[in-house]
Amino acid sequence: MYIVIVAWIYVVFMMAIMEENAVAGIMTFLLYGLLPVGILFYLLRSGHRKRKRYVLEQQRMRDMPTPQEKQEEQQAQQQSKQDEKVAAE
Repeated sequence: MYIVIVAWIYVVFMMAIMEENAVAGIMTFLLYGLLPVGILFYLLRSGHRKRKRYVLEQQRMRDMPTPQEKQEEQQAQQQSKQDEKVAAE
C-alpha cells in the first residue's frame, strides 16, 4: 500500500514541477497529491483505529474490578480504619 502512495506522490511531484508557474505547481501538488493521499490514508487506517479501540476497551474491562471485588475492598478499608482506631485508643 505504501509503495503505491509513494509512487503517486512522485507522479504528482513530477506533474507539479512541469507546471508553468510556482503557484500552479504548488496547487497541483496539494490538490492532486497530498489531499487525496491524506484522505486515502485516513480511510485505510480506520480499521486499525477500530481494532486499537477494541483492544483498549477489552483491557479496561479485564482490569475493572467486579462488584464483589469492590465490596471486598471497601470492607477491607473499613476494617483497616477500625483497626487504626482501636490501635490509637
